Amino acid sequence: MSEHIYLLTLLMPLGTIFLIFFLRSRTAIRKAQLAAEGNEAYRQLAERAVAAQEQNAAALADLKVRIVAIENILKQVE
Repeated sequence: MSEHIYLLTLLMPLGTIFLIFFLRSRTAIRKAQLAAEGNEAYRQLAERAVAAQEQNAAALADLKVRIVAIENILKQVE
């Protein structure tokens, strides 16, 4: 058997194993990056929801004050 063929039959399986290992590790890294990006998006969404909820609470408090004032005016008119 020729030396080239012998080396080729040894290196091809090893190269295949290395390639599979490299691709799997690369895939795992990419999945982790995507998960981190997704978590960041959820965090930003939660922050926006909290800010909107605080704005709604402030608006409702203002409306409550106005309604109380209107009720007082209506009681004075009666």
